[in-house]
Amino acid sequence: MKIGQVASAAGVSIDTVRFYERRGVLPPAPRTASGYRVYTGATVVRIKLARRLQGLGLTLDEVIGALRAQDTGHASCETERWRLQAALDRIESRMAALSLLRAELGQALAACEAGSCRVLAD
Repeated sequence: MKIGQVASAAGVSIDTVRFYERRGVLPPAPRTASGYRVYTGATVVRIKLARRLQGLGLTLDEVIGALRAQDTGHASCETERWRLQAALDRIESRMAALSLLRAELGQALAACEAGSCRVLAD
């Protein structure tokens, strides 16, 4: 498969495929004599897995680590659980911050509705 075909099948851009290869999400693709990268269907599967892990909140470095652990046969629920826990902790932290922001915005809106808008006050 050529890079455009991989990108289309995985639902990403060609630049994403190249970026994933540079960052180590994908192993370097073999090249033809004319310099074109040649990929297999396994590349599409790997990109989709990486995207799914990122969608769960894992950082790109965590995704790379998880894929490397899988590649070396060292991945298990026990060894990889911490990555999911780290993502969950980040999400819970963001949710707490957003909850505080929501309360602050609600107070600012209530003040504006009461005629004492402080949004632009020093």
